[in-house]
Amino acid sequence: MTSSPAEQAMSKLVAQFYAKADAEPFREPVDWQALGLYDYPTLIKKPMDLGLVKSNLASGAYKSIHEAAADVRLIWKNCMTYNADGSDFYLLAEDMSKKFEEKFSKIVAEFGEAPEPMEEEIEDPTPEEKRMFAKLLYKISKEELGTVITDLDAKCPTALVKNSAEDEVEINVDGINPKVFVEVMKYVKSCSGSDAGGKKKKLAGKKRPAN
Repeated sequence: MTSSPAEQAMSKLVAQFYAKADAEPFREPVDWQALGLYDYPTLIKKPMDLGLVKSNLASGAYKSIHEAAADVRLIWKNCMTYNADGSDFYLLAEDMSKKFEEKFSKIVAEFGEAPEPMEEEIEDPTPEEKRMFAKLLYKISKEELGTVITDLDAKCPTALVKNSAEDEVEINVDGINPKVFVEVMKYVKSCSGSDAGGKKKKLAGKKRPAN
């Protein structure tokens, strides 16, 4: 598979970072089980490592060098998310991030690779927002609840726990991805006309057929 000069430069850059002596923590996936970091999967939703980026570049998995750069940035971001601000790992990731951006900007300038328009990153909902959403669900009508369930079934089916025996569907608020959460939260607020905070994140309701 023939790669463009920009892709070749990107592969070389990632290889350089992979070869750095202090890049060892970023070369392979974090073995959180062996390290006893049992909260790692909870805090880090999309693990990433330099080895995987290298492999994806070699196989032509990325549509552009900007897509590859996004995964490299995710490596530093994950490290800085999991480790405390000011810790050795946090500072190492911060330093790697700065060096990467300096070198990557030179590749972009040299090859004129314009970044593709990207969707604005949406932050995970806070526990308070999840509680508010759960409480508001109790204030809307059965028809409106049916609309929420149908919407989730289409856009984020993992957020629904289905009990076919009782023809019931339970909404798992923790399973709703950030983008869909913003959409359904907006709908529920418009239905309830309320923004009060409140209760726990569990709701059982009859699934209604889509009109």
